[in-house]
Amino acid sequence: MTDADGLTVGEVSTRLGVTVRALHHWDEIGLARPSLRTAAGYRLYTAGDLERLHRVVIYRELGLGLDSIRSILDDSTADVLGALRAQRTQVAERIDRLQQLSAGLDRMIDAHERGMLLTAEQQAAILGPQWNPEWPAQARQLYGNTTQWLQFAELSASRGPEEWQAVADTMADLDRALGDAMDAGVTPGSPEANHLVERHRDVFASYFPLTRRMQVCLGRMFEADPGFAAHYDGVRAGLATWFRQIIDASARAHGIDPDTATWE
Repeated sequence: MTDADGLTVGEVSTRLGVTVRALHHWDEIGLARPSLRTAAGYRLYTAGDLERLHRVVIYRELGLGLDSIRSILDDSTADVLGALRAQRTQVAERIDRLQQLSAGLDRMIDAHERGMLLTAEQQAAILGPQWNPEWPAQARQLYGNTTQWLQFAELSASRGPEEWQAVADTMADLDRALGDAMDAGVTPGSPEANHLVERHRDVFASYFPLTRRMQVCLGRMFEADPGFAAHYDGVRAGLATWFRQIIDASARAHGIDPDTATWE
C-alpha cells in the first residue's frame, strides 16, 4: 500500500486487530487520524497512518495510557526509556498482586475441598489425640453444599496452625467454664447459664455464624451423638445433657420452641 492508496476503517480494524470504535476514538482525540477521505467523506488510512497505528497498538499492549503514547509519538523530548521502565515497574507490581491472588484462590479451593488446611499431625497436635483427621472430609460429604460449609471454608482459608491453635484454646476455655458452672449448680435459664449460651454462640462463630435455632440443633447433637457426648461428658459427667438444657432454656427465653427448632 502507498500513501496514494488508502484503507478503510474496517480494513484497518481487521489488519491490526483493534475495534472500529477504538479507531474512531483515536481519531477523535487526535492520536491517530486518517490522512485521506473519499469523495463520499469516508476515512482512509495511508501507509504512514498505518505505521503510526502499529506503534499505538504496540504501546497499548504494553499497558501505556493514551496520553503517554501521544507523548512518545509526538514529543521529541519525551523520555521514552523512562516511560517504559516505569511501565515495567507497574507490570511487575501487578504480577505480584496476581500471584498473591492466585495463591489466595488456591487456599480457598483447598479450604472448600478439605475444610482445615492442616496436616493430620498438625490437627492432632492442636486439637488433641481424640480428634479424627477424617472428620473434616466427612463433614464436607454431609454439608459441602450448605451455606455454613462455605462460610467455614472462607474462614479456614485465612488460618494457619497458630490461628487454629487460638480457636482450639478458646473452645477449651469454654468447655472448662461449662464444666465449672455445672459443678457450681448453675441452673438452666439463669443469667449465668444464658451468658454461657451466648458465649458459645460467639466462640462458635470461629467456624460459621450460629443462629439460636441452629444452636438448639447443635445442643441436641451434642447430647445424642456418641462422639460429641463423649467429648462433653469427658469434661464433666453429664455435661452434654446439661449443655443441651441451658441452650434450650435460653432459646425459650427468646421465643423459640426447642422441640420444633430447625436448622435455620
